[in-house]
Amino acid sequence: MQSCLPYAGDPLALRKWATRLNLPEVPDPARAAFLNGAPGKVFDASGATGVKLALVSSDDGICAAVTDHAADRETVQSLEHALTEAGAKFRLVAERNDKLNAELHHREYLAAYKNRVWRILAATVRDTSPGQPPGEAMLTAAPE
Repeated sequence: MQSCLPYAGDPLALRKWATRLNLPEVPDPARAAFLNGAPGKVFDASGATGVKLALVSSDDGICAAVTDHAADRETVQSLEHALTEAGAKFRLVAERNDKLNAELHHREYLAAYKNRVWRILAATVRDTSPGQPPGEAMLTAAPE
């Protein structure tokens, strides 16, 4: 809610915001891996808790937040709660397992807030067995 939604579609504004917060840029080869060959910048938004968080800003305006420590259900609940709390209108338009990796689950939303519309993709590692650490999650936002 703080990064991708306000700045999706405006990579320069997103990067200025990240710079104001003193988020360091991620160097190659990690930057290239996060961008999957697309041009752009990646910022390290990890906190003091040790949980890794990357903010991905591609030159075409797509924004993503990626973490290595998020549970599937909790990620979805947090996203939907944040959208509701912000007053955004949203709906789930698609939900499916990844065709190439059965552990991945995708949820696609359309969200509207303050005269803007976004397509949000929540890609998560499906919940693991009890007692296992959470998997990875990526939330991607693009203007619709």
